[in-house]
Amino acid sequence: MTSNEYRIRELAYQIWQSEGCPEGQQERHWHMACKLAEAESLAGVQQAKPRKPAATRKAGPAAKSVPVASAANGEMPAKPAVKKPRATRPRPTSP
Repeated sequence: MTSNEYRIRELAYQIWQSEGCPEGQQERHWHMACKLAEAESLAGVQQAKPRKPAATRKAGPAAKSVPVASAANGEMPAKPAVKKPRATRPRPTSP
């Protein structure tokens, strides 16, 4: 058994357990596991590509963070609340 088949078997078993161990779903779990294993291997290949060193990349203008509109209502997100300084009390004087 290859390492890929072993990984697919592990994934299929995890899927089967996560669904509450249903009967008669082996083929569907195996196909789902194959797709997951393929996605994992593709993600590993993409991460393995060497990146250019920072010195050789083109320097562009500094990116500013721009608030993104909420997908639910299209409004801009509220600014985060700023904490107020803690109030201080005078220390009691000893008699």
